[in-house]
Amino acid sequence: MRILLLFIFSFLPVFAQNITYQNLALSDAIEMVKKDNLEINIARFDEKIKSFEHQIATGYNYGKLDLIQYAMRSNDAGNVFGYKLASREATFADFGFSEFLTPMGTAIYNASQGNPPSDMSSILSIQPNDLNYPDARSFFQTKLKYELPIYTGGKLEQYGKITDALTKMSGLDTQKITNEKIYQVKKSYFDIYLLNTYIKNLNIVKANMERLENMASNMIEEGYAKKVDLLEVQAKKANVLRMLHQAKANKALTYQFLSFLLNADVKSVQGNYQDIAPRHIDAKEIVRSNLDIQKALLGLKITDMNIRLQQASNLPEIGAFAEYSSADDKFLNDFSKHDAYTFGVQFKWNLFNGGIDKNSIEKARVQNLKTKTQVELAKKGIMLQVDKIKTEIENFDFSIDSLNKELELSRVIYQNYLGRYQEKLVSINDVIIKQSLEIEKVLKLKEVENKKIYKVLELEKIANGVGI
Repeated sequence: MRILLLFIFSFLPVFAQNITYQNLALSDAIEMVKKDNLEINIARFDEKIKSFEHQIATGYNYGKLDLIQYAMRSNDAGNVFGYKLASREATFADFGFSEFLTPMGTAIYNASQGNPPSDMSSILSIQPNDLNYPDARSFFQTKLKYELPIYTGGKLEQYGKITDALTKMSGLDTQKITNEKIYQVKKSYFDIYLLNTYIKNLNIVKANMERLENMASNMIEEGYAKKVDLLEVQAKKANVLRMLHQAKANKALTYQFLSFLLNADVKSVQGNYQDIAPRHIDAKEIVRSNLDIQKALLGLKITDMNIRLQQASNLPEIGAFAEYSSADDKFLNDFSKHDAYTFGVQFKWNLFNGGIDKNSIEKARVQNLKTKTQVELAKKGIMLQVDKIKTEIENFDFSIDSLNKELELSRVIYQNYLGRYQEKLVSINDVIIKQSLEIEKVLKLKEVENKKIYKVLELEKIANGVGI
């Protein structure tokens, strides 16, 4: 039973990918895009990477503890003697005293008999075989080594602050991508609504064309119209059908794009988005909440930290270290008898490097001034963009009201001309011209509604959803 459950749960992600969503609400779609959108997930990975980089930078403050284990074997004279010395087992025999003491003892004895040697250089030139050609020896050393930076002039502190700021900036990037995807989801929903409205209007036009087609056909049979009248109506109807087909194809493409954003198969959505308008919101409030401005301000703080980081290069560095080890010709043999320790402090201060540190500080200061100017420019640019979008939305609202009235009028005029055509007061061409004017108003209304909604959603994206 346990194996069966594991098998089922292992395939749940696969089943989840094949779920088809019908009548999906906008609020549910927004939650889905936050959770399942692949670009947002990639941004979260980048954010996690920056978080680990911050932890790496702060980790240097705690120093480094290494366990070092040597396992070697050598017959090199220097190595063998060093091995014995490290394990505290060196003897005078290792210096070749056995080859030195015999001739030295003979010389002393002869001197005591009143016969001192004329030259002692022969004794001093003896090459001790035990020292120069020792037997091969194994060496095992276990060492604990701890290094700790005591003072670095503030470098490690600034590295920690900078990486922390970069982590926060990565979080802002993730939020910006999330806002962009939410904007695209909302835009897709409004595109679908507008396309539905557009298709509905085209169907009204199509129904009118079919009615006119039937009327023209009946009048031809009665001898009150010519066949060319019917052909003109059919040609206009074909144009309307072409526009309907394009609208339905665009709607299918919008659903495909929405499915890509949500990483799921979406067949239909719910909701009636007949009107969308921004609430009253102050441009300064949008500037305060705008992610690009927040990133710019965070970047300005980083340049301040970089100045202090470069200034730290003129200050000394102090580090401490401690070692504890034991060595023998057998692994971990008589550890406490052969142990040793070393500890100390290192002081380092760069006094001259050709002016590199000075120029690095000046470069950091200029970068800071540049960033301050960029932040002010960005604020003014955002405020200008917000005011421009709000003015455009007001113009679109006025145009939509006007076009709705014009569309209503064009439909009344068309109906009037249709009746006059039945009474043979106008030609079929006059009726088709009025029908063309109605189609033109439908297209223009859709175009303006699209532009308005895109501007409202763009304003919402700039404001990060504040007050919209």
